[in-house]
Amino acid sequence: MRRRILISTLLTVALTALFLGGPLALATWQLVEDFTRAELTQRLEQVTETVEEYGTGPQSQRLVEAAIPPNSRLVVVPPDSDPIVYGVDRVDDPVTESLPFGPGGIMELSQPTSVMRSQQTQVVAVVVLLVGFSVTVGTGVAVYTARRLSDPLRDLAARAARLGAGDFRRSPARYDIAELDRVSEVLDSSATALSQLLHRERSLVGDVSHQLRSRITALQLRLDELACHPDPDARREANAALEQTERLTAVLDDLLESARAARAVGAEPVDLAEAVADAEREWRGPLTAAGRSLKVRVPEGLLARVTAARLREAIGVLVDNALQHGDGPVTISARTGENALLVEVSDTGPGVPEDLVPHVFDRGISAQSSTGLGLALARTLVEADGGRLELSRARPPVFRLYLPAARTDDVAATAPVPDRTGPR
Repeated sequence: MRRRILISTLLTVALTALFLGGPLALATWQLVEDFTRAELTQRLEQVTETVEEYGTGPQSQRLVEAAIPPNSRLVVVPPDSDPIVYGVDRVDDPVTESLPFGPGGIMELSQPTSVMRSQQTQVVAVVVLLVGFSVTVGTGVAVYTARRLSDPLRDLAARAARLGAGDFRRSPARYDIAELDRVSEVLDSSATALSQLLHRERSLVGDVSHQLRSRITALQLRLDELACHPDPDARREANAALEQTERLTAVLDDLLESARAARAVGAEPVDLAEAVADAEREWRGPLTAAGRSLKVRVPEGLLARVTAARLREAIGVLVDNALQHGDGPVTISARTGENALLVEVSDTGPGVPEDLVPHVFDRGISAQSSTGLGLALARTLVEADGGRLELSRARPPVFRLYLPAARTDDVAATAPVPDRTGPR
């Protein structure tokens, strides 16, 4: 888009310069010639008045020579005498103007064309400089306008892509362009609505799953008691009901697993060292500007089955939280747990107040004047890939991510196939 805006604006400037600058240069060229001839005619009128008043005597000769331009030639032809020549004897390539005087007399004043051409060249050069200045200014305006429009659009496209990847953070960026600011506000409101919708959906699924499991467990206990009834018909029906209950439990497990797989459809083996390195590059600058440091302790070879964009955003939210509410150096570490990979983000600040510990991941809950959406968003991002985010320690704060480890078949599927085609 930037290229199209730049080319169209430069084309407009070039056409304007061509269709205005060309005629203007021709007009000024002709105007200088008209002024030169008008000046010669004016000098002839002065000479005519002098000759008519003083005649052609010595006093008149001095006045006439003072009135004609340098390197010029004036020829006075009286009606009844020989011509009188003033100035130089010969003018090469002259510009000549004549004027009648008296009864039958004529005066002719000639000036070198080079003088007029020099003036014309100077004026046209000024016009060319003005046109060049206009083109330069137009080019600068075109570059600025193209960047002014294309950079915000690229930023909005990147934000839309992050929104599709599950990053529901609001962006404070505004561009002082009413239409683009409106799009940015709509993206922010859409991100908030999608985040709330996703949170409600997962909460509903969790609640329904918990309630169903509780009721099915209670039903199984009742059926187990019925299976011990002395009546063989009752025992047979109880066992059949138990079998159906077990099938129902299996169906519920399959549905929940399918829902988790659908949420983590973009999950793939991700090297934790690379993901943390991306977060380090993003946040080391802001931490250094705040007079704090960032320590990274992530061994090589830890592969988690997650969505790379979600993991980076979740870690970014935790580091940002440590920057805004914590103190001292921020540490990102990773290790292998029993059934998952563990990533911890910690600092040496005062931590989470005791009354906020149970609600630290609730939306709208914050120890300071922030929105209280960051930690809830981080938990949503981690849970979308089948992981878990918890507050491991309140003071000093330690947030721990439990990430599913990549399976062997996942790693094999993403590994490059070696080229076995040797020379024949």
